[in-house]
Formats: sequence, structure tokens, C-alpha cells
Amino acid sequence: MTLETFLSLVVFAFVTSVTPGPNNMMLFASGVNFGFRRTLPHMLGIGGGFFSLLLGVGFGLGALLNTVPELYTALKILGGAYLVYIAFRIGTSRVLPDGKAGARPMTFVQAAAFQWVNPKAWVMAVTAMTLFTDPDRYTLSVMLVGLAFVLTNMPSVSTWTGFGTVLRSWLADPVRLRWFNITMAVLLVASLWPMLK
Repeated sequence: MTLETFLSLVVFAFVTSVTPGPNNMMLFASGVNFGFRRTLPHMLGIGGGFFSLLLGVGFGLGALLNTVPELYTALKILGGAYLVYIAFRIGTSRVLPDGKAGARPMTFVQAAAFQWVNPKAWVMAVTAMTLFTDPDRYTLSVMLVGLAFVLTNMPSVSTWTGFGTVLRSWLADPVRLRWFNITMAVLLVASLWPMLK
């Protein structure tokens, strides 16, 4: 992979990671509801889970999905159902958690596992492996695709969590928070539409 190709890959990784989607909507809501520090495991879980998904797609799952398209359909349905559940939980939240009420952000393991049923993550992984791998140096190019996403992940997820954290004090008002959470729940469900077609 040439330097020019790798730089194109980094731009692709950043743009696809920072644009709105299920992960970013959940991080934004988590930043508002829990703050930046408490959302860190969620952020790191997205990076770890997506990296494992990239390697899985690069080393065989992508071909399996092409061979058995029903599996991809099942993943989209499962991912969509889980996102609707998460949207419901966000939309029905009415107060900012103070750390004592039992509410908690998504854990590292939950966020990592979610990448495997996240329709946008699958589209990103399959597209990246299709566009940026070199058959002559396949293993190296798969690892370089993974590296590009590792480099761009934290700036992307930090942006969305940071936006949410900045709005946290303004949304301490229960009425504003209720409408914010309802809006985020609707946007989270709406973010599925392009991927479920």
C-alpha cells in the first residue's frame, strides 16, 4: 500500500467514523447523561470492537456474508432490534444520573459486542476491506486498514462525547433533558434507515 493510498484510507476511516450513526448518537447521549469520563469505557469499547470486526471481515467473514446473504440480513435485523431497545432506554430517561441511581453508561464489553450487530459498522468494515486491501500483500493491507481506524477512532468518538458533555449543564433542566433524550432516541432509530434498506 502506497503512502497516498494509506492517507486516502485514513481520510475514509475518519469520515465514516465521525459522521452520524448509531455509535455517535449513543456517545452524544452518554456524554450528556454521564459525562466524558464515565463514557470512556464505551468509547474504548467501540474502538476495540470495531477493530476486531475489521479483522474478522478481513480474514473471512466478509466472504461468508457474500456467500450467505441471509446471515447479513439476520445481523441487520438483530442490530436494528437492539438499537430500538437502546433508543427506548435513552428516550425514557428523565434525569441526569448522579452515579447513585443505578443508571450507568455502556461498558467496554457491551460497546465492543455491539459493533458486531451494528449495521453501519458492518458496512464500513466490508467497504474498507473491499476498497483498500491488496491481494498481493493481503495480511499487511488488512492490518493497515485496522491501523487507519485505530488512528481515527478516538478523535471521532471523543468529538461526539465531548459535544454531549458540553451540553450536560444546559440539559440539567429536566424538561430540556426529556426532549433531548426523546430527540436522540428518534435520531438513533432514524440513523438505521439508510443501513437497513
